[in-house]
Amino acid sequence: MSNQPRVVKVLAALLVSMTAGTAVLMALSGRPPVAGPFSLASYVGLPPIKDAVHSGVAQQGEGWNSIEVYFSGSTAGNIEQLAALYGLSRAVDINCHFVVCNGLGGGDGQVLPTAKWQRQLPIMPARPRQPQSRTIRMCVIAVADSPNTMPTEYQVQRVYALTDKLCHSFGINPRAIRYPPNWQ
Repeated sequence: MSNQPRVVKVLAALLVSMTAGTAVLMALSGRPPVAGPFSLASYVGLPPIKDAVHSGVAQQGEGWNSIEVYFSGSTAGNIEQLAALYGLSRAVDINCHFVVCNGLGGGDGQVLPTAKWQRQLPIMPARPRQPQSRTIRMCVIAVADSPNTMPTEYQVQRVYALTDKLCHSFGINPRAIRYPPNWQ
């Protein structure tokens, strides 16, 4: 029992020195702590899904009846880079409503609404005489054929959060969601 005051003093000194050392290192770096591979800092720092779903145009609640998720076929990109990859002259011509980035071209899991979503426009049909689709299309930046470039964990989480929000907001049946064949 005679060592108890000494143990308390050593623990207090250790706590003070660790706190002071952390404060000095943070002050010297001038930046916040970097998000590491097991850190939620980058995921928590993303804008909320509701901000991506909101558009300046009155949204047509009964206009959308299904959701399609597909892979971009590229390892990196954002809306502008995808438009260039697909040979489009303008980013507003991209034929999807949302792009979910993988950290290369946009934040990992970042959801970017396209001009079609902001204007509440349907996607262009794949065939000329096909009727306009009432499907919300999400492009996930990833190559579907390669196991090395599958969607990131943040992309998967954000796609599920986005589809949940869209189903809830527009009354879309969850069975009307189509994912790529090798979706996780």
